[in-house]
Amino acid sequence: MRALILLPLVATSLMLSGLSRPQVSHAPFGVTAGGEAVERYTLRNRRGSEVSVLTYGAILDAVRVRDRHGRWDNVVLDLADLKAHEARANFSAVVGRFANRISGGGFTLDGQRVVLDPKGGIVSHGGRPGFSGRVWIAEPCTTPGCRSVTLRYVSPDGENGFPGTLHVSVTYSLSDDDTLTLDYRATTDKPTVINLTNHAYFNLGGATSGSTDGQYLQLKADAITALSDKKLPTGALRLVEGTPFDFRRPLQIGTQIVRADPQLKIGGGFDHNFVLTKPRPGALSLAARAWDPKSGRTLELKTTEPGLQLFTGNGFNGTLKGRAGNRIWPRDGFALETQHFPDSPNRPEFPSTVLRPGETFHSVTTIRFGTAKTLKEAFPD
Repeated sequence: MRALILLPLVATSLMLSGLSRPQVSHAPFGVTAGGEAVERYTLRNRRGSEVSVLTYGAILDAVRVRDRHGRWDNVVLDLADLKAHEARANFSAVVGRFANRISGGGFTLDGQRVVLDPKGGIVSHGGRPGFSGRVWIAEPCTTPGCRSVTLRYVSPDGENGFPGTLHVSVTYSLSDDDTLTLDYRATTDKPTVINLTNHAYFNLGGATSGSTDGQYLQLKADAITALSDKKLPTGALRLVEGTPFDFRRPLQIGTQIVRADPQLKIGGGFDHNFVLTKPRPGALSLAARAWDPKSGRTLELKTTEPGLQLFTGNGFNGTLKGRAGNRIWPRDGFALETQHFPDSPNRPEFPSTVLRPGETFHSVTTIRFGTAKTLKEAFPD
């Protein structure tokens, strides 16, 4: 009799703890204007934290974690629906084939000119539509207890002018210590260039909490790639010491973004590539930490990439709305885009972004969420 009583109690306990719920689930998320069905996959760990991604654009749609008082909230900005995402390219999506900007309408590879824009303009985030405007194929993990989904896309030879058929994937996984991992891989059948990132906007106070000016940020970077008045790298590395870009020790975003500086004027705020300080090229090393004093939520980001684009949503003007009906204004979120440097195909002095047949592009970014009561606890070094 004791066993008969105990088993229901165990089952009830599991349901109350949330462990009996599926750790990878999915649901429809609408149909694109072109008639393609889109799904939303949700990963759930033993703590109850959740990460949701869309097959449209491999979008990071939500990250639900607790604050220091145990309250749940989504800490990435979202949009109202699929139609809103189709109208706003790149929002929270995986961008490529080449994230950030390429100057002069193209580049030269192995002595051959690759034309991306016949008019010679700046090509941003791989052109339109880039990877953020495509429907990816989802492959959820099948191992018992796993919490990951792999999204795949095949970019045909010549898409938006880029050479080579590119097979690309990104795997989102969520661990029990609230670490979100983005694992990117790609192969090609012709020499090409590649630069992949995720364009999510973080707000550790919650997606509807408003300005991130009071949130603290630390970046492991001694320099930025300086920008011309066209927001293209000049090729020069500008040391951050004595400038608003010096986040080597934690500072509030709002105190830095209002300082007078020609580079901030060019970007309309922060929209710059930081040159990460790494123990060796390709090492998975600490790049950024962030903390919201009100909620206590923290973020710790590591990456194998050499650069990180800090972008504070400078062009938001209230016309975009989140799923809760909130209007999105400048600095309501900040993007931490792990990447190679902008315009690298035209800058031989920058780390190479060339991918050749027989090679595999591989990039890893991890984002661990937590809580802290004090600045010292949030930024231990």
